[in-house]
Amino acid sequence: MVFPYPSGVKTGPYYNAAVSILWPTLMVWTRRDWHGRENLGEPGQGLVVAANHMSWFDPMVICHFMNDTGRPPRFLAKDALFDLPVVGPVVGGAGQIPVHRETSDAAHAVQSAVTAVEEGEAVVVYPEGTLTRDPDLWPMSGKTGAARIALISGAPVIPLAHWGAQDVMRPYHKELKLFPPKTMHVAAGPPVNLDDLRPLEMDQAVLEEATTRILDAITALQADFRGEPVPTQRWSMKLGTRVPIVRGLAAQRAHDAEGQDLR
Repeated sequence: MVFPYPSGVKTGPYYNAAVSILWPTLMVWTRRDWHGRENLGEPGQGLVVAANHMSWFDPMVICHFMNDTGRPPRFLAKDALFDLPVVGPVVGGAGQIPVHRETSDAAHAVQSAVTAVEEGEAVVVYPEGTLTRDPDLWPMSGKTGAARIALISGAPVIPLAHWGAQDVMRPYHKELKLFPPKTMHVAAGPPVNLDDLRPLEMDQAVLEEATTRILDAITALQADFRGEPVPTQRWSMKLGTRVPIVRGLAAQRAHDAEGQDLR
């Protein structure tokens, strides 16, 4: 069997070792329904890839999709992964970027991601920050990391949606339902339009508007796979329920001001 090490890009021994193990395994475990690979650009083109997150299995699905497209992914990953035996050295050696959440080091992760994008890499960010809490597995409200990296670096944001990983491993379950092989539906969409936001001061309203557009694009791609209408509301992790989506910079500023008044 010939392993698909991406050509024309530097990967390194840890990344290649992971490919040697995971690629043939996933070829047996899963079936693939992949779309929009042309939207991931060419090697050397810096990208922010923003993906939904609903299973601990989905990073492997995203890696498979991007690796075979010739765009080795660099994930923003929770720092706890880097402390695990065996996994930690591979994740770190493969160039993934640790995120120390709720600390000052989170800003360092953003800068590391910006540097990677500026050097022509494809950095994968989960805008939700963790597995979705939406009971129906739609993307939930997000954090602003993906938007921040894109606006600082000037790089395009490519929305990426997937569906099927939850059939192998349900959210927050340690399980592997491998047989019969499940189909992994993955689609990368065209860049999210942030052109009108890029010249503006990068305040909270701008970041939240950019994040809303990113999540809208991911949700629309997932809706196509599911054959369902796009939800009119989005799950709020903070409130534990679905809430109306605030769209438009003026509406976002008014919403932020209202929130300040209530404090």
